[in-house]
Amino acid sequence: EVQLVESGGGLVQAGGSLRLSCAASRFTFDDYAIGWFRQAPGKEREGVSCISSSDGSTGYADSVKGRFTIFSDNAKNTVYLQMNSLKPEDTAVYYCAAKDVAIATINPNEYDWWGQGTQVTVSS
Repeated sequence: EVQLVESGGGLVQAGGSLRLSCAASRFTFDDYAIGWFRQAPGKEREGVSCISSSDGSTGYADSVKGRFTIFSDNAKNTVYLQMNSLKPEDTAVYYCAAKDVAIATINPNEYDWWGQGTQVTVSS
């Protein structure tokens, strides 16, 4: 069973930065995509960013373009989400997820395996 473990969340002031990590293990397939998603209280889960294992292509939600960067360290089986210029509206539980199709998309319905989530709180 695929395992995904997020870390790096916390409390930060507006304008600050955080780096989230998603450590992946027990993959039984060679091609996959990893996505980052978030869910704020009372709102639906939304896609934030994604990366493909096959060609490194990435995708971002419009709300985070230019502020967030997704990248991977294959040696560590870890995908990171660097979040800069954080805003109070970025406050949410952030999840990483995986699918066994190496197409970078941020539709949460396409992902099969999910981590437990990490809280990000941005104060104004």
